[in-house]
Amino acid sequence: MSAQLGGALAPLLVVPVQVRFGWRACFFVFGFLGVVWGAVWYWWFRDSPAQKAGVSEKELREVGNTAPETHRALPWGTALRARNFWATMLVAFCYVYTFYFFQSWFHTYLIKARGFSENALLLSSLPYFVAAAANCAGGFTSHVLVGRFGLKWGRRSLGVIGLGIAAPCAIAVMFTHQWLAVLILLSLVYGGITFQQPGMFAVCLDIGGEYAGATVGAMNTASQAGSLVSSLVFGYLIDRYGNYDLPFVLMAVLLFVGCYLWLTVDPTQRLAYHASPQTESQEAAS
Repeated sequence: MSAQLGGALAPLLVVPVQVRFGWRACFFVFGFLGVVWGAVWYWWFRDSPAQKAGVSEKELREVGNTAPETHRALPWGTALRARNFWATMLVAFCYVYTFYFFQSWFHTYLIKARGFSENALLLSSLPYFVAAAANCAGGFTSHVLVGRFGLKWGRRSLGVIGLGIAAPCAIAVMFTHQWLAVLILLSLVYGGITFQQPGMFAVCLDIGGEYAGATVGAMNTASQAGSLVSSLVFGYLIDRYGNYDLPFVLMAVLLFVGCYLWLTVDPTQRLAYHASPQTESQEAAS
């Protein structure tokens, strides 16, 4: 949610700086902020509360043992043979393909295809605010759905609902000419994607178990492959055909594919791993 709020606030910062000082100034401003935040994070963050100054003994007893565990490598042979693993990776690829449109070509699209002026780009914050709200709502909804329908269909339902909203809205964008309606439809596309996104991370924890970090990393690798392909294909299609609606065809197709693939994801099937007897007894009790 915070990432989407950052995207919503960015135009409110970028547009005034760009109008007054030119587009290069934006890179200096955000580059400087990034270095400052990197230094603050290095000074402030610790992997465990036990490593952080000012945490009392009472607080440590309350949170329990949170010291980082010994690293154990993901059994890649097992993972790569698991249908569940590949279904999760492919869902991530499909939805991030469209997700990345909002990180790369979105503002260019509004100017070139929809005639937005530079100052009107302030309105481009709307999809990011909607996406932030949908992101947060998706997390709470996932909790409710899992409680009512169980882990498998609780997770699946979230994904199907989210991408099931985003896909037809992406199609509708191609046939809509009124600028506000386009912005609302794009907000629903982005919101549908981010609504199901918490479920994707939760599934990685479900199937990854003690390898959850590596599973999330693999999912992110697949998703970034989608972002790479998205940024190249969008630019190629515009350059080759000069039609800004054409890229939305592939976006919609992949969103529908991702919606279908969610039905093949089974968060109850964990990747094979070697748990200690204590861990197994705790899981059986839960």
